[in-house]
Amino acid sequence: MIDNPLHLKVYLQSSAYLLLFEIALEIRYSLDKKILVLYIGHFPAGNAKMRIALGVEYDGSQYHGWQAQTGLHTVQQVLEQALMKVADCEISIVCAGRTDTGVHATNQIIHFDCEKERTIRSWIHGANSFLPKDVCVKWGREMPDHFHARYSALSRRYRYIIYNSPIRPALLRSSVTWQYRQLDHRSMQEASQFLLGENDYTSFRSVECQSNTPMRNVHQLRVTRTGDLIMIDITANAFLHHMVRNIAGVLMAVGSGKKPADWVKDVLHAKDRRLGAETAPPYGLYLVGVTYPDEFGVIQANPGPLFLWER
Repeated sequence: MIDNPLHLKVYLQSSAYLLLFEIALEIRYSLDKKILVLYIGHFPAGNAKMRIALGVEYDGSQYHGWQAQTGLHTVQQVLEQALMKVADCEISIVCAGRTDTGVHATNQIIHFDCEKERTIRSWIHGANSFLPKDVCVKWGREMPDHFHARYSALSRRYRYIIYNSPIRPALLRSSVTWQYRQLDHRSMQEASQFLLGENDYTSFRSVECQSNTPMRNVHQLRVTRTGDLIMIDITANAFLHHMVRNIAGVLMAVGSGKKPADWVKDVLHAKDRRLGAETAPPYGLYLVGVTYPDEFGVIQANPGPLFLWER
């Protein structure tokens, strides 16, 4: 007997769906019986879903935050609408971190499942062709089923940008927070170190926060200055609602000389939001990075935003 296995992929497409069947054909020729036997094996039932991860950038100044809400213009809404046009089916996306009204992202990570077969290039360029100019997909990657944009994340990184000048900005008015009082970034950096580590951040969460616990682990917190721009970079395992903006507000109170650096420690230990400073505006806040286990190969892009040099 002579065996000659062949593997064929047959694509069947209808107006509603695309099915991928992998059929193993084994042709056996029996010399004694002089017949051909066609054997059909490995014929998986059902549609195979692919999990796709995308890196997304957006200017949040014209959006009511990330999360889809009836009657409101949100980032999730426009992204799902664009992806559904590419896939020609329903798409539901999950993000690494939900941003508030007016908050931006240079490296938001999302994932979704889809039965339709599309190339990564098609997902990226197809979505971008349907998205408004203030939202874009930067990269894409097929992921294993156990990847989750939110729950697989090890940490998130935010960057808060303050334009510290007596003259208000014209071109970057929705991209930075303007503070006309002179700020001492060195005292802000000193104060920021009291917030490192695993702590109860009740004093820095909003009254609307729905998190089950106020405990968070801040891995890194740094305040730097370049010219008129002051940057607060903070990395943690996760964040509470308004946590970064409330931290920025406290640090600006220290930088302006209203409060001493060690006052921040007192605010943290008090576990009382009323003892903190005013919540800083959303305009200068960016989600700039999300880290995952190496096995997923998530691209670590420049934190940005583009008007800054790599820092």
